[in-house]
Amino acid sequence: MPAPRYFEGRAFDTCEAPSLDVMRAWRASPYKAVGVYFGGRGRGCPAQRELTPGWVASVHGQGWRLLPLFVGSQAPCVIAEAKRRYAIGRTPWRQGTQEAGEAVRAARALDLAAGSPLYLDIEAYRTEDARCAETTLLFVRGWNREVRRLGYVPGFYSSADSGVRELELQRLAGTRDLPSAVWFARWRGEPALDTETVLHPLAWRPHGRIHQYAGEVTETHGGRRLVIDRSVVDAPVAHVGT
Repeated sequence: MPAPRYFEGRAFDTCEAPSLDVMRAWRASPYKAVGVYFGGRGRGCPAQRELTPGWVASVHGQGWRLLPLFVGSQAPCVIAEAKRRYAIGRTPWRQGTQEAGEAVRAARALDLAAGSPLYLDIEAYRTEDARCAETTLLFVRGWNREVRRLGYVPGFYSSADSGVRELELQRLAGTRDLPSAVWFARWRGEPALDTETVLHPLAWRPHGRIHQYAGEVTETHGGRRLVIDRSVVDAPVAHVGT
């Protein structure tokens, strides 16, 4: 597997991949990386009309670094009502393994090569529901193991106070098959990559953290407007092409 490629700086994500013209205009922004929702049955914008291998190659050629996000099955106790129909089923490890295979196939179809991170998006859930938390952990661990076996780098996105807090507890307990990078959402308005309270200062360091610090904000760069989430990154980004 190729060595991970790391990026440090600002990133944004938006529900649907913007056009190449918008991405070109946004080169004038402070952002140098973009989150891309490349697969999964739980995506909010499943059509992704712009997202093709050509788009990936062109955006990468413009100088953007890519953070691939996979929104598959969700915790049975997910808080967002719209995500409840995507609940993890009765065999979470097997389902996580199957969806990992789906994620890798989708990544390869876009020329996101081996060694790329694939960030599993698990939306906020009720961690006080012990059975649900265990089901979710099994799904995530199965997904991580299979992504690694297939030559990619497993990452994990969730809210700081649910999924990321749970994984930090598992890390401290010595649990295996955890992600190589965590992308935690806490909308403070300002970056706090190194000072997140649910993470030990050495957890997922170096090069294993992304902080999504603001969400659903409108910005205009190069005359083109988008509604985005803002993140600061010190983590793996995609390898594009062979």
